[in-house]
Amino acid sequence: MFEKVLIANRGEIALRIHRACREMGIHTVAVHSTADADAMHVRLADESVCIGPPPSKDSYLNIPAILTAAAITGADAIHPGIGFMSENAAFAEMVEQHGFTFIGPTPEHIRIMGDKVTAKQTVKAQGLPTVPGSDGALKDLDDAKKVAAKIGYPILIKASAGGGGKGMKVARDAAALEDAWNLARGEARAAFGNDEVYMEKYLEKPRHIEVQLLGDTHGNAVHFGERDCSIQRRHQKVIEEAPSPGLNASERTEIGELAADVIRKIGYRGVGTIEFLYENGKFYFIEMNTRLQIEHTITEMVTGIDLVREQIRVAAGLPMSYTQKEITFTGHAIECRINAENPETFTPSPGKIAGYHPPGGLDVRVDSALYDGYRVPPHYDSMIAKLVVHGSNRNEALLRLRRSLEEFVIGGIDTTLPLHRRIIAEPDFINGDYDIHWLEKFLARKG
Repeated sequence: MFEKVLIANRGEIALRIHRACREMGIHTVAVHSTADADAMHVRLADESVCIGPPPSKDSYLNIPAILTAAAITGADAIHPGIGFMSENAAFAEMVEQHGFTFIGPTPEHIRIMGDKVTAKQTVKAQGLPTVPGSDGALKDLDDAKKVAAKIGYPILIKASAGGGGKGMKVARDAAALEDAWNLARGEARAAFGNDEVYMEKYLEKPRHIEVQLLGDTHGNAVHFGERDCSIQRRHQKVIEEAPSPGLNASERTEIGELAADVIRKIGYRGVGTIEFLYENGKFYFIEMNTRLQIEHTITEMVTGIDLVREQIRVAAGLPMSYTQKEITFTGHAIECRINAENPETFTPSPGKIAGYHPPGGLDVRVDSALYDGYRVPPHYDSMIAKLVVHGSNRNEALLRLRRSLEEFVIGGIDTTLPLHRRIIAEPDFINGDYDIHWLEKFLARKG
């Protein structure tokens, strides 16, 4: 097992990784920008190293600085966390080349699954259903017109190297195709330095279902059930729950086993998530995330398994701690992502926290790096907390969530707490009757 792990991230996920390491008897190194000198994970880590000024490109994306920090502190391994360098194959390669262990998949698997077209082709060859669309990247606008005519409108043009909803445009008819094509390519070029796009059939009322997976270097692969992440705004997840209220027992077993079989066949190492769109009883693969997910917390709540611990064990070359038969599911869990944003305009709201009171009680978990007096910097993602609740069933979880949101106090800045209180009071949400377009329609209606 590792003696010392460098955590190449910040915020709540850096704190989450630190806690798992300390419980395993592993020393931690926190790297941070000058803006994060007073961050909670920096205060708690055994050692800390400043790796640059606030801009991410000069600190959390600064590969030489991260590797140097690992070298001077004598770290054995580097955990990339979520975002930043977590799905950067070149970084994973450099970590290994410099004698450290990368706590994540192999660079090869990051590269294969990081390209949406290659990922789709890979899983399709392993038997996963995919959304009807182009076989690969579109050559030009004429190619796009031919594919659209074949699969039928509406269609969705997506960036091959995309993520976070960038480089995605819908065309509902042939007249709108050229504009969608140009906008998607331009957005993809600006966001990823790659304007390659592909096409999929646009599904009208799908749910976003993802399966949590783990593979080790001993040929084992398991799934930890599914999560429903359909409450989204601009393709960004807002609320997640496990299990999905939209699936029955046979459907969740089927999709879990299919996904686990895929990573077993390709020899995947570490945690990962295969994401699907689900509509009218059918699943369609959309992408694989080769890292820990923000919403791993709800899976931990319904399984009682520490996924970060398993991730570290597998990276150290140990077999996973559980067989599929030993993984059981109890109750229902829901997570709300709390952002430092105005709850109506979604304008970022950095600033000093003046009063912080997280909710507590049975089966309530708050993952956050906030504390009273902490200053939320303006340079990074606006998510500042995750509220996670568990109940013996979905109704109990909803009641616990309502009470917890009422208790949660974050003063001094705007947050999306009021938005979450509104969402969970809606009959559609209470009944579990929603899809990936529901929140956008709800906000337009309430606006």
